[in-house]
Amino acid sequence: MLLLAAAGSAVRADPGYYVVTTYSDEGLRFVDTRYWTVKQTGEPATRWPEFGFGYGVTSRWTTELYASWIGSTEHATHLAAVNWQNDVLLTQGQYPFDLALHLTLIHDQSSSRGEGVEYGPVFQTDFGRMQINANLFFEREFDAGNATPQFKYQWQIRHRWTRAFQFGLQGFGELGDWDHWSPHEQQSHRAGPAFFGGWPLGDGRELRYQAAFLFGSVYGSNAGMFTTRVYCAF
Repeated sequence: MLLLAAAGSAVRADPGYYVVTTYSDEGLRFVDTRYWTVKQTGEPATRWPEFGFGYGVTSRWTTELYASWIGSTEHATHLAAVNWQNDVLLTQGQYPFDLALHLTLIHDQSSSRGEGVEYGPVFQTDFGRMQINANLFFEREFDAGNATPQFKYQWQIRHRWTRAFQFGLQGFGELGDWDHWSPHEQQSHRAGPAFFGGWPLGDGRELRYQAAFLFGSVYGSNAGMFTTRVYCAF
């Protein structure tokens, strides 16, 4: 299956389908469940369930360890990678935008791929109730024949309407080698509506959710994507 084969590289972009934000809540722990699917025209849907545990180490640093699985309606789901994500906030309101550094270490279960890393800056600013994010990430596989980092981007516009329901837009893309982008027809660009919210559960606990419907291309092929994330903070 073409898309599942392409997912061998797309799975490296696991956090690339969830917008990374800048802020950390010191002492906050959370159980994180994620699920996203990609549906290419004429192909079965490819799916990635994920599960992890995170912790706000300080007011500037959040860390999370999570596992990623991959499968499809025609192929059994199996463990694809174990990821350790760290996000460190560098500014705290002294500038018109806040800046963080994102780093994810990736242990791929495939013996041919081995270890990888994703890193880059995370930007966030606010206009009234509107939150805007823009992230630029680089991804490198240490065991790959091509050691050139791959360039990816994320963006998000989020309107904080109520605590339980917020809405906006998200976009993601993969452009190829950071210093020599792939031809446009081989790049990935997706965007679409996104929804967010949360409910207090008492005793300092909160259930949070987000979901997005994305449309565009995945490595040059037209595809639709659905992503969802539900996590319990305590």
